[in-house]
Amino acid sequence: MSIERPERYRSFILTGAPGCGKGTQGAILGEIPRFYHFAMGDAFRSLDTRTEIGQEFVKYSSAGQLVPDEVTIRLFLSQLDGRATTHDFKPDIDALVLDGVPRNRKQAELLSEHLDVLHIFHLSCPDRDELITRLRKRALKSGRLDDASEEVIHHRIRTYEAETKELFDYYPDTIRTVINADQPPVKVLHDILNVVVNEQEWQHLTLPV
Repeated sequence: MSIERPERYRSFILTGAPGCGKGTQGAILGEIPRFYHFAMGDAFRSLDTRTEIGQEFVKYSSAGQLVPDEVTIRLFLSQLDGRATTHDFKPDIDALVLDGVPRNRKQAELLSEHLDVLHIFHLSCPDRDELITRLRKRALKSGRLDDASEEVIHHRIRTYEAETKELFDYYPDTIRTVINADQPPVKVLHDILNVVVNEQEWQHLTLPV
């Protein structure tokens, strides 16, 4: 059966510093019909490290560096196409919840012809000590290389502050909402959904399951 695909994928973007809770909120939203969570970090971590791109990821990740933009976008579009082909992602009725992509202005420009960005949620956690505590706990729980040392953590936060906030200059303020990520996760989710349910484009997607 052929796949009906929109000209651009309807998308919600979750952005914020490492440890702000993007992955937690994306995973919860992804369990709700008509949302499809795509975490760029998970896509990279699932790569076979014996492959060239897998080895590239390990090299950058273990040093707390980000994978080059063109490589990231190529992998993202390839994976998204594959998931649509297997009907895991249904682009005609699902809205993407993007976590970790686009992460900067250049990636947003590269994806402009592929994404219809409905809203951006900035999960704000100004308390950097809290972010470091969260990342250390995550490292112990999941053994993630990119959370393994305090030096790497500080580098990742600095990189976020220098790069990811460029998104706020690229996309209009009218589609951006700041969410207090220091709240309990259920309150963060409530604040996100309160915005989503009022999006006209989202309402068009909420057909009976």
